Amino acid sequence: MFPIRDHNPSDRTPVVTLGLIAVNILVFLVSLPYFSSERALYAFFGDWAMIPAAISSGQNLHGLFTSMFLHAGFMHLAGNMLFLWIFGDNLEDQMGHVGFLAFYVICGLAAAGAHLAADPMSRVPTVGASGAIGGVMGGYLLLFPKARVDVLLVFVIFFRVVVLPAWMMLGLWFLMQLLSGVAVDASMGGIAYWAHAGGFLTGLALTVPVWLRRGARSYWDRTAGRPPHPESRYSRSSVPLIRRKK
Repeated sequence: MFPIRDHNPSDRTPVVTLGLIAVNILVFLVSLPYFSSERALYAFFGDWAMIPAAISSGQNLHGLFTSMFLHAGFMHLAGNMLFLWIFGDNLEDQMGHVGFLAFYVICGLAAAGAHLAADPMSRVPTVGASGAIGGVMGGYLLLFPKARVDVLLVFVIFFRVVVLPAWMMLGLWFLMQLLSGVAVDASMGGIAYWAHAGGFLTGLALTVPVWLRRGARSYWDRTAGRPPHPESRYSRSSVPLIRRKK
């Protein structure tokens, strides 16, 4: 299940969102030569990723920040940047450029802290913008719970785009992080589920003042939980069924 776009256009150019995407891509391109050698990549991540055991001993504290601009591969980068593009522009609209940048960084740091708390002695390098983007998703959920999101469903050879309200898509995503965080041993590496969940909850909490300034529940009543401006309209809401060749 992958979101591919929302029906919530932004009113101004999301320069911070575009800038964050550009920085993440640039950092990934700079890191590409290290991927040719496992030893070189481990040394690179050892210098710039977040390693919980090192942080716990007071070393490489900069990794709490720099890790949110590193990615473990092209698909990792592409997925994160897609989520940031879909949900980031609307939050930047509501918070302003400087406010959104501060919000993003704080969510990323909080996500790193949540992962650190889950397994403080892990020596597995942690990289990715997912925690900060989880915060963006949490804020989006509070402000636009009924905004429509086009989601690509993939089941074996069946592909279809369905339209879901943001609360359902984002709520399912958050629930999956919680359940996976409980079920998966963080010390074994893989996906940092608690970082995702921690970022999401931080973003939700940090967006409460914005929601209150707009009238809290009365804001929801005025907008019915949808964007406060005309929604985007798309001519197609599905992709063709793809069948195997005989």
